[in-house]
Amino acid sequence: MQEIVGRRARQMHLVAKQGDAAPEKPPAFTADGILRNPLLRETLQISARDLMAVYDIFPRVARLVASHQKWILSQAAYALHLERDPTHPDSGITAARLLKFMRDTGGASRNTAAAFLAELLAYKLLRDVSGERTNKKVRPLEPTEVSESAMMRWFMSQMGTLDRLDGGNRLEHVEADTSVLVRTQPIAARMLLSDKNWSEPPEGVAIFAWTECGGLLLDDLMARPKSLTPVDGKVWLDLNLAELATHYTISNTHVRRLFTKAQDSGYIGRSNDGARGRFWMSTRLVDEYCRWQAVKLAALANAYERATDGAVRLAK
Repeated sequence: MQEIVGRRARQMHLVAKQGDAAPEKPPAFTADGILRNPLLRETLQISARDLMAVYDIFPRVARLVASHQKWILSQAAYALHLERDPTHPDSGITAARLLKFMRDTGGASRNTAAAFLAELLAYKLLRDVSGERTNKKVRPLEPTEVSESAMMRWFMSQMGTLDRLDGGNRLEHVEADTSVLVRTQPIAARMLLSDKNWSEPPEGVAIFAWTECGGLLLDDLMARPKSLTPVDGKVWLDLNLAELATHYTISNTHVRRLFTKAQDSGYIGRSNDGARGRFWMSTRLVDEYCRWQAVKLAALANAYERATDGAVRLAK
């Protein structure tokens, strides 16, 4: 996998240099268009369940990027890796380049970005790039095979989500040609990190997304109900907080504090009839989640089309 992606990255760099002067096409996809798709809520539930499966395969990776800020950092770092110029050994992922990316987008502070790289190195999700360095003060890094596989699995799940919405064949395309990831991910990452509608989640989503493992917990909540269509303003689900904490290897205190905050803000609640483990999510939380996810899906769809010049079109 590492060798394939590396070869494709070199090809992408040459294509990018040739196409620098090409005018950008207007976006073919919009979050509003995706929100109007009648299959969206059902599809997001399937996607959330698929992401739960990704967690089961790559639990350490998933936990490390399950807060929104770390997701931003991981996508930015991976984009830098794929944009690496093989003729410049100090390009790709370096602390200075990631910090610049964060300064340009406001995604994280210097200390947070530096700590994140150190964490990935400690867990062997990043490693030093082999070969000579032209600048001994610069330490170029690259993802390990585990990180490569996790990113590919995530990307394939997102392409499958888009395909379910419009009957496209993006996933089949990725399976046949891994360079689709190489060409698409940096475009999508830069789109999303520069879009405040994604980088600054709405209030209810933010309660979960900015906390450790909060993104996993929110996806888990959305995956549980039979339907995300509210009845009398509520979507009901069954949930055991202690089991949730155990499954994601986080503390009961963290989970209960998070749910208390969401409950105090009116985004979730418990059954009044005393039924143990019976919770509801508000229409507002579900709507916020759908719109936030639609922003991400629109960026991925636009990035795919720009990278491949052949994507099928969702409703505008």
